[in-house]
Amino acid sequence: MFSAAALALLVTLALTLVRAALGPTVFDRAQAANTIGTIAMLLLAVMGFLNGRPEFLDLAIVYGLLNVIGTIAVLKYFRHGDLGDPGDEQEPTA
Repeated sequence: MFSAAALALLVTLALTLVRAALGPTVFDRAQAANTIGTIAMLLLAVMGFLNGRPEFLDLAIVYGLLNVIGTIAVLKYFRHGDLGDPGDEQEPTA
């Protein structure tokens, strides 16, 4: 069962790589990169169970969290041009 899941994830990964290469906009490519990260997370968990190492699930969860944070940072950069937030505060006057 896990072997079939791993094979299906590899096929999905190949299709997602095609989408990342052919995406018409940068947001399509960013979504494909996020999907690749999610597939890698699932593949890591499945391969851990195939090899009798279920503790790989912890690594997959951490990788998934980093994937989400990285995707949000990249999309914020493409939208605003930088990652810093200058804020709306007024400069203090003397």
